[in-house]
Amino acid sequence: YILHLQRNLKDKHMTIERELKAQVVKRIKPQKVMLIYGPRRVGKTLLLREIYNEFEGKKLLLNGESSDTVRMLSDRSISNYKHLFAEVSLLAIDEAQHIPEIGMKLKLMVDEIPGLAIVATGSSSFDLQNQAGEPLVGRSTRFMLTPFSIKEINKQQPTFQTITNIDQHLVYGFYPELISIDSGAEQARYLTEIVDSYLLRDILAIDGVKNAQKMHDLLRLVAYQVGSEVSTDELGKQLGVSRNTAERYLDLLQKVFVLYRLGGYSKNLRKEVVKSSKWYFQDNGIRNAVLNDFRPFADRSSEERGALWENFIIGERMKRKHNNLSNINLYFWRTYDQQEIDLIEEDGEIITAYEIKSGKKNPKIPKAFANAYPEAAYNIVNKDVFWNYVE
Repeated sequence: YILHLQRNLKDKHMTIERELKAQVVKRIKPQKVMLIYGPRRVGKTLLLREIYNEFEGKKLLLNGESSDTVRMLSDRSISNYKHLFAEVSLLAIDEAQHIPEIGMKLKLMVDEIPGLAIVATGSSSFDLQNQAGEPLVGRSTRFMLTPFSIKEINKQQPTFQTITNIDQHLVYGFYPELISIDSGAEQARYLTEIVDSYLLRDILAIDGVKNAQKMHDLLRLVAYQVGSEVSTDELGKQLGVSRNTAERYLDLLQKVFVLYRLGGYSKNLRKEVVKSSKWYFQDNGIRNAVLNDFRPFADRSSEERGALWENFIIGERMKRKHNNLSNINLYFWRTYDQQEIDLIEEDGEIITAYEIKSGKKNPKIPKAFANAYPEAAYNIVNKDVFWNYVE
């Protein structure tokens, strides 16, 4: 029965409905640009094609990696774009960051061609955000497509099966193509290839980043510190680079969607830590591929299990934020006398705290936090109740 369920999910992995899809579709309007970002290999092209195929009206799909597309759009003029797209209602562009001056070109199109809506994807935020961001202010909506959320996977199988497989996801993560790979060894090989051939390549292609080993060493150091505050001074010393260089590397890793940062939360107390940062991986599988460590979750130390569990839970909350296009802000909380909470979510005036535990511990809310934020809800997220916080 379980094997049947697993095969059934593998057969359907390319048709799992992405939560972000409905958010994109309902915002497609004339004179607007939808920008879909995200790591490589998370299904942006598939999502774009689904949106394109289901759109009723005249449409055109372009590939930004094609020299034909680059040449077609090279003449940045109203007359050229009207000639190309005057009768098009939806223009879809995959890998749009490969097109020079893409932001200015998209702006000209939606400003000058009545009835035109555009959906564009990009793996790396460097060119697409930096080039498209400023020109498209007021004309665009940005979407972040992540690896599968556990909620998306659960759409294709019973909840019991999803929860049963949680330890495997804690090790191998949620990249879509993993579902169609049977063996752990092949999944590990796939994730290692993602790190070596795609994620780091995006960074090393940027001017000024020439030392692949330094970048990989930095990722390893951060991987060992998931759930802990990261000192850029200490990172720089361990890598033999300046603090500014370490900070720049972290920023680049965030921009290519390998890592994301949580800052310290503070509103009421002078003794709250606000200048430190914690860094998490977009996906547990990528974190373990960086360390070349795919041991079963149950075979790891309590510290390791705690780090993977925290990375998973916070990652799912982050996916929820992106998939819902919510304005919730995520932080950690700590005082200088070491009272701490793993995750704080701020939704306007509503504050919610989450203490994330891989074991059975049931810690009480820190007194300093309870006194400073008496209206805040406090939750303990362990393996017995986690489903309430990720579905």
